Amino acid sequence: MNWLEITALIVSGVFVGFINTLAGGGTIISLSVFLIMGLPIDIANGTNRVAVILQNITSVQSFHKKKVLDLKKGSWLAIPAVIGSILGAQLAVDINKDAFEKAIAVVMLAMIFFMFYKPSAYLTGNEQLMKKKVSWLQALVFFGIGVYGGMFQVGVGYFLLAALVLGAGFDLVRANAVKVWIVLLYTIFALVVFVINGAVNWKFGLIHAIGNMIGAYVASHLAVNKGVVFVKWVIVVVIILTSAQLIGLYDMKTVIGFFIGH
Repeated sequence: MNWLEITALIVSGVFVGFINTLAGGGTIISLSVFLIMGLPIDIANGTNRVAVILQNITSVQSFHKKKVLDLKKGSWLAIPAVIGSILGAQLAVDINKDAFEKAIAVVMLAMIFFMFYKPSAYLTGNEQLMKKKVSWLQALVFFGIGVYGGMFQVGVGYFLLAALVLGAGFDLVRANAVKVWIVLLYTIFALVVFVINGAVNWKFGLIHAIGNMIGAYVASHLAVNKGVVFVKWVIVVVIILTSAQLIGLYDMKTVIGFFIGH
């Protein structure tokens, strides 16, 4: 590994950490970089989890320090997500994801409509709904999200944000705080599955994580300081870019390869 590749891993990690903390979808960048640098898709998928864990530790600390993280309810919602992620990570070892990614792209684009159809839900939240105990329906939803996150990770933040805002009553800032907590918890278990299956490159993952943590730190502070409107527009832009990649309108690997000379 040369210095150009090390720099590419760190710089791309900054963007990934920023995007994942405020919205989701940064994993597309991570996977593209890993694939360009020669990792097989299964190992790239597993290696990405190393950076995700360290990135979310940084985000959780920042959100908790600013007192916008509901650890109690977030932990209850994380339990079914963790169980789902273990199943999803095991399925991810040999699943073909091309058709599934295109379907996810359509779903993510639909989320933009709901963000503008009911903007008050994303901006103000629902205090009464937020204080309610976790229902069986919510547990089922978060189990399903955990399965998807364990399998692919790409765009899981969008599904978590939608479930936390529309289903659990959080505004976007508090939803982001709970989102990174849930992702941290379930990714630890998913990573164990990938490690057992020999699908992790620790050198790539840890170097990439340096950038992820920087990006996550900046994003978590901006989310609180700039407020929910800022977060909302970041999410819209990233959803469009992520969906375009998944549908096949452009290739992130080609874009990144141009900058790092591959």
